[in-house]
Amino acid sequence: MTDTPFNLDGKRALVTGASSGLGAHFAVTLAAAGADVVLAARRVEKLEETAAAVRDQGREATVVALDVSDYANVEKAFADMPALDVVVNNAGINRIGATHDISEEDWDAVMDTNLKGVWAVSRFAIRHWLDAGRGGSLINIASILGLRIGGMLGPYCISKAGVVQMTQSLALDYAKAGIRCNAICPGYFETDMNRDFLQTEQGQKLLKRVPFKRTGQMQELDGPLLLLASDASSYMTGAVIPVDGGHLQSSL
Repeated sequence: MTDTPFNLDGKRALVTGASSGLGAHFAVTLAAAGADVVLAARRVEKLEETAAAVRDQGREATVVALDVSDYANVEKAFADMPALDVVVNNAGINRIGATHDISEEDWDAVMDTNLKGVWAVSRFAIRHWLDAGRGGSLINIASILGLRIGGMLGPYCISKAGVVQMTQSLALDYAKAGIRCNAICPGYFETDMNRDFLQTEQGQKLLKRVPFKRTGQMQELDGPLLLLASDASSYMTGAVIPVDGGHLQSSL
């Protein structure tokens, strides 16, 4: 343990879904703490914007075209991946609708991105760490919807519940190798994925049920992220951390 345990100097982090939203914010936050960052997403042109923000922090940014839902693409990306210390599995999508209306295509899209994608990225990161004989930190971005249920969000809730269970499974299986796996479960933070919904009458009613009576601010995820990315959490694995303004504690 260092005297500055939250410092990430000398570390390199991979962030998936880094082209926008939480992923782009996470990348800049890690860079500000001293990490070089590998930025991965399907939209390379948007990744370049994140890369510029990382470089503004004085850190190295590497851009990788990556579709986490495509196993072969993940394998190819990791073949040329620089050594990593931290992996943030952030890429995710959503499809809204009742089970009898959701198409097989939409179900597969959500599961392949949110669940299989986390597994694939984790698998190759773990293999690299095992081959190198070194540890690492996996940080899975799950959701409070992996711990409780929201209406008409079946595939998303199910996939995020799977991410929570995967986090704990990987934590158990790889602790002896010095590989830690923890999860952050954000509540409602305004992003491109949910911005329109939050402005609806239903969205406003939902926010009234949050004890803090508001959405989270991006920077309110920085503490948990830096905790799990750094040596400050050296004795933590399998933790599932809600960051939700108390939403999970709202009265039934």
